[in-house]
Amino acid sequence: MLLRTKLHGKTYEFPDIRVLMGKANEEKSGDQLAGVAATTAAERIAARLILAEVPLWLLRENPAIPYDQDEVTRVIQDAVDESIFEEIRVWTVGEFREWLLDDATSAEMIRRISDGLTAEMVAAVTKLMSNLDLIYASRKIHVSAHCNNTIGAPGTLSSRLQPNHPTDSPEGIRAEIYEGLSFGAGDSVIGINPADDSYSSVARLLDMTHDIIKSWEIPTQNCVLAHVTTQMKCLQSGSPVGLVFQSIAGSQKGNESFGISVGMLDEAYALAQKHCYPSGPNFMYFETGQGSALSADAHNGWDQLTLEARNYGLAKRYHPFQVNTVVGFIGPEYLYDANQIQRAGLEDHFMGKLTGIPMGVDACYTNHAKADQNAIENLAVLLTAAGCNYFMAIPMGDDSMLSYQTTSYHDTPTLRQLFKARPAREFEVWLESIGLMKNGMLTDKAGDPTFFLKR
Repeated sequence: MLLRTKLHGKTYEFPDIRVLMGKANEEKSGDQLAGVAATTAAERIAARLILAEVPLWLLRENPAIPYDQDEVTRVIQDAVDESIFEEIRVWTVGEFREWLLDDATSAEMIRRISDGLTAEMVAAVTKLMSNLDLIYASRKIHVSAHCNNTIGAPGTLSSRLQPNHPTDSPEGIRAEIYEGLSFGAGDSVIGINPADDSYSSVARLLDMTHDIIKSWEIPTQNCVLAHVTTQMKCLQSGSPVGLVFQSIAGSQKGNESFGISVGMLDEAYALAQKHCYPSGPNFMYFETGQGSALSADAHNGWDQLTLEARNYGLAKRYHPFQVNTVVGFIGPEYLYDANQIQRAGLEDHFMGKLTGIPMGVDACYTNHAKADQNAIENLAVLLTAAGCNYFMAIPMGDDSMLSYQTTSYHDTPTLRQLFKARPAREFEVWLESIGLMKNGMLTDKAGDPTFFLKR
């Protein structure tokens, strides 16, 4: 296929799909760093005009990394439902976009088509969408999952209670958990990023969080976001693990930089199904973020959006309970300012849902990025409008262990009120039973962590 067009009297031609995909992407500092970004707005539009005419079969035949060189490619390609792919193979990317945005296209229709897609198709259609397109299309798609409760049901908005502590102090973490619970946070998971990744420390935090969940009969799950091998050891030794976590990348080389492989994730998934204490059937939790493959020089010359889409194709293999992009955490080398962070958050959320996984977003930034708390609150509002499954919940939105800024304990309740959303149903029933919520609203007892010390 000749990748050429004329725009305002100038001819633009791109040598291959890799270059075309990079040039069609919204402006990102990471793509500029990788040397794959459009040099002008006109070149970007020209690339999109051509990409809109590319058939989906051509994208399948041009994965970011060849099938025989990369196990992530093999996972994605082997998972394609061939009968569904045959129905859509001749669609152009532009036709795919129009179909997604058509009022007649239902959530059920999109969920079915997702099984016939590869990550490169998902990335390509994302590049043709405006922010409003991404919000509108995402809002259509509901992807729910069940562990100890249900996430992603229509009309709900959940949060990950993230009680990180710079020294993993059980007392400090317990206090943060109580405060978060008092604001109605934690219905996606009580998930700790440990400062100490050792087995003994992780097992201690799993025991402590499980004790709180069990004592208060909370319909949620725990997770300590250590390396997956540490969590596997905890599972094998009988520690109470609710969700098994791992950060993932969109290429085999990127995952090797995390010290993981598909085989290792397969083993962890099998252990989770056998040993995690909740009823399930969804036990896995993955985090991603645009730029992760590039930061490990594992992007094979492709743009960061396409590599991010491949994360979701890999995650889908494990039927996760939840996935989130940590959208502004990796830094301004990859997403320079608030506009780029907001765009990436909307892209990632849409791509995860279109792939068919339960998708949340850590709407966040680091202090050396050109962003501020207002920008992140703006992104959270846009994502709630888009039907995001969950956000993070951290005291004052300031993570004292990871040193980044994100959404606070207060933000999710505010967003629920603005959009008439509710917590996960099981969690809301529990909040009402202990007097912290009534008719979908927090009561005057909310926000006081000593509530949990008075029983």
